Amino acid sequence: MFCRVFCRNSNFCRTAFLRTRFHEPNKDKTMKAMVLKKLKTALEWTELTDREPGPGEIRVKVSACGVCRTDLHVVDGELPNPHIPIIPGHQIVGRVDAIGADVADLRIGERVGIPWLGHTCGVCPYCVMKRENLCDHPLFTGFTRDGGYATATIADARFAFPLGEAGTDVALAPLLCAGLIGWRSLVIAGDGNKLGFYGFGAAAHILAQVAKWQGRSVFAFTRPGDHATQTFARSLGATWAGGSDEMPPEPLDAAIIFAPVGTLVPSALKAVRKGGRVVCAGIHMSDIPSFPYEILWEERELLSVANLTRQDGIDFLRLAPEIGIVTKTTSYPLKQANQALADLRAGRFEGAAVLLT
Repeated sequence: MFCRVFCRNSNFCRTAFLRTRFHEPNKDKTMKAMVLKKLKTALEWTELTDREPGPGEIRVKVSACGVCRTDLHVVDGELPNPHIPIIPGHQIVGRVDAIGADVADLRIGERVGIPWLGHTCGVCPYCVMKRENLCDHPLFTGFTRDGGYATATIADARFAFPLGEAGTDVALAPLLCAGLIGWRSLVIAGDGNKLGFYGFGAAAHILAQVAKWQGRSVFAFTRPGDHATQTFARSLGATWAGGSDEMPPEPLDAAIIFAPVGTLVPSALKAVRKGGRVVCAGIHMSDIPSFPYEILWEERELLSVANLTRQDGIDFLRLAPEIGIVTKTTSYPLKQANQALADLRAGRFEGAAVLLT
C-alpha cells in the first residue's frame, strides 16, 4: 500500500511506574497488548487493566503503530538495560482519550504521534545544553516505558506530536521513527549533493523522497543481489542502486548506514570522497571490523545518531506535507505482531510495516 502523508515532573518515579504496569485486569475496563515477557521469545497477546494518565500524561487510544528494526533489537535483547515485561512499539498514531493533571496543550479526541524518546529529565547536563536526545535519565517508548503494540498507551504529553487531520494513520506511523531518525541523520550528514544510503528499508524509502525534494542525488545500496529493492529505490528517484558489495559510480559526499551491519562502515568510508562523512543511523550495529587508517584519513568523518529531539519532530513533521512523502506500507492486525517482526527480519516487504488495532 502506498500512502500519502503529508514528564513535566522531573521527579517522575520510574520504579513505581514499572512496578505497577502489569496487574490483574478489571474486566470492565481492559486493554489488549502484545507483550514481551521474556527476551528472545514471541510476544504474547495479553489482556491488561486500562491505565489512567498521571500528572503531565495522556492516554492514547492507538489506531496504528509502525514496526521498527529497533523493536527487533528489543526482542532480541541487543539493547542495554532492558526492562521486561514490556509492550514494544514507538511509532504510535492515535487519539487522546484521557488527560492527566497539568496538561494544557492537548485535547480529548486530538490525533497525536508518540515517538521513541518518551521522557527526559530536563535537568541533566545534556538536557540543559538542549541535547535532550542524550539525556542521562530518559525513558524510551516501547523499551523502558510501554509502547504502541496495544490498543491504548500512556505517554508524557510533552513528547506527543499533534498530527492534525491530513493523511491516514497508517501513512503517518512510519514517519515517527523511520522518518524522524532519517531526518536527523540527513541533517548530520551535511549539505552534500551525492548521498549514499546503505540499507533501503523504512527510513531510506522516506529519506530518498526528502533528498529528491531537496535536489540531491541518492545512491542506494542493498543486500547483494536484491534486485527488487534496487528497482524500488530507483522508482523513488535514486540515481543509482546496487549491492552493498559494490562501489558507487562516483565518490559520495556523505553516506548514511541504516542497516545494522558493522561491515558496512569500511565500505562506506571507501565510498565517500576526501572530507566526506559517514553517519551510522541505527541504535544497534554488529561489531565494526578493523580497517586501515587510510580509508579514514583525509578528514573523512565517522559519526553516530542517537535518538531524536522534539525539535527534530517539529521540523520534519512540518515539512512532510510540503514534501509530499508517500510511504509504502504493509499492514498487519495487532495480533499478528510476531509475523510482522518475522517478515521485517527476513526482508519480506518493501517500505514499512504497520500494526492496526
